[in-house]
Amino acid sequence: MTDYSKKLSKTAQSISPSGIRKFFDILDDMDDVTSLTVGQPDFATPWHIREAAIDALSAGKTYYTSNAGLTPLREEISKYVKRRFSLDYGKDEIITTVGGSEAIDLAMRALIDPGDEVIIPVPSFVCYGPIARLAGGVPVYVDLDEKDGFTLTPEKLERAITPKTKLLVLPFPNNPTGSVMRLPELEKIADIIEKKDIFVLSDEIYAELTYKGRHVSIASLDGMRERTIIASGFSKAYAMTGWRLGYTLAPREISVQMLKIHQYAIMCAPTASQYAGIEALCAGDEDIEYMKAEYDRRRLYIVNCLRSAGFECYEPLGAFYVFPNISKYGLDSESFCSRLLYENKVAIVPGTAFGSCGEGFARISYAYSVKHISSAVEKLADFANKIKNERKL
Repeated sequence: MTDYSKKLSKTAQSISPSGIRKFFDILDDMDDVTSLTVGQPDFATPWHIREAAIDALSAGKTYYTSNAGLTPLREEISKYVKRRFSLDYGKDEIITTVGGSEAIDLAMRALIDPGDEVIIPVPSFVCYGPIARLAGGVPVYVDLDEKDGFTLTPEKLERAITPKTKLLVLPFPNNPTGSVMRLPELEKIADIIEKKDIFVLSDEIYAELTYKGRHVSIASLDGMRERTIIASGFSKAYAMTGWRLGYTLAPREISVQMLKIHQYAIMCAPTASQYAGIEALCAGDEDIEYMKAEYDRRRLYIVNCLRSAGFECYEPLGAFYVFPNISKYGLDSESFCSRLLYENKVAIVPGTAFGSCGEGFARISYAYSVKHISSAVEKLADFANKIKNERKL
């Protein structure tokens, strides 16, 4: 019998499955669970965007596109990022990808050589470290603190940089904490990046879901465009998660290398999705504002509910997650979330799914209706009271 452990990639075998998926898999076998786990909009993709894809299919536009994507789509992405974020990229500096995840993969594989160190602030989305390792890099994790608003401080960045550092991942607005980096904070980070001559992968998939002000991209700062790759996409802003459409923005010299990888690995993003993307960019600004306003309402509602229930909860300023502190209940994050799931039928994600420093926290998505959120938080409050009473015994 073949011993696959001796044949399969040692790197692939050493990578742990996503901690988020573990809870999703458990949910598949349970009934009557109120879930606040999913990080995707509960809105259907706006009809005019769906209609554009239907029209493309009806017209027989089912062929491959150019590897980089349809020229009209890349031109509209160029106009969009200029209009919304004051970023200036030509169509030859834009690659359309299969979601934001492929954009991250392309950036790392184009930049990283074996042994290069990649600084990854945590808590953050689960993919950065594994992708860095698959590209031959060495993840260097930097723990973010609640007292700093879960932002990356200049002091922490400087301590993490070594002669082997090649790349900093900048995952803001942040999943799972909802933290953002404002202009004064980014300027301090940019000074260090330029001084140390390293690159930035800025994951801006939640850029449109920034509350109390607009998103600022580090690429818009003096001296940073030439050393930044932006990974973004349509999933969150336009409720297009299943369309698998993303893009990269990068200097031409970097884009040329990423495009080669994209050519061999993917060919092109789905054609119908690209036509839908054109419509989204041309006529979707009102959709963004509508959904953002609704998320903002839910954001304020869930923070107030959690605090009223006795939870310490940092107010998120971006994305659609809250990251309450659960440490006072005397259970580790995994145990808290497991017991909550089995005893009170509410599903949230342990903070440790996003890095070891997430211990003592849990991620809750508010990409759900207020009615759904209200029901879940009521059950969560009951569970918390039960734990408090247990600790008094």
